Amino acid sequence: MEDVKTFTYLGSIIDEHGGSDADVKARICKARATYLQLRNIWNSKQLSTNTKIRWPDTISNNVLWERTNQIPAEEEIRKKRWKWIGHTLRKAPNCVTRQALTWNPQGQRKRGRSKNTLRQEIEIDMKKMNKNWMELEKEAQDRVGWRMLVGGLCSIGSNRRNLPCSIPIGIEKSKRIE
Repeated sequence: MEDVKTFTYLGSIIDEHGGSDADVKARICKARATYLQLRNIWNSKQLSTNTKIRWPDTISNNVLWERTNQIPAEEEIRKKRWKWIGHTLRKAPNCVTRQALTWNPQGQRKRGRSKNTLRQEIEIDMKKMNKNWMELEKEAQDRVGWRMLVGGLCSIGSNRRNLPCSIPIGIEKSKRIE
């Protein structure tokens, strides 16, 4: 047997130190040559784009949430907020957190559109549910009923932005016809 610096074994190039740098370079060169031989096929107008690989530059949030089985952060925050509201409404009426929740400050704000306060966010959701503070107070006393209400607040669907807040989570999306 003679000593050699490189040899080919089962299609792989091995050097005297056991490295594979030359093998990797050779494989890259073979792949490039094969790709360039098929260049006329890749650029062919006769093949439809369905048979070619298409890689999108961007992906919408709705598609991302659907593929990862996640809900948007806004909906998660809304659910946590409503859990806290139920917890607070079950407290005694003279409790500071309960008074802060239902407190309506008087006075004027500075010019321009004001930022939404917690109370305004709650009242927006209450309008969508056709509820008022007294009804919510009664419903909050029943923990199981409140959990169902909170679970139904933020629906999981394909068009999250336009759905009313009273659709239960368990409703499945309609199947798309393709």
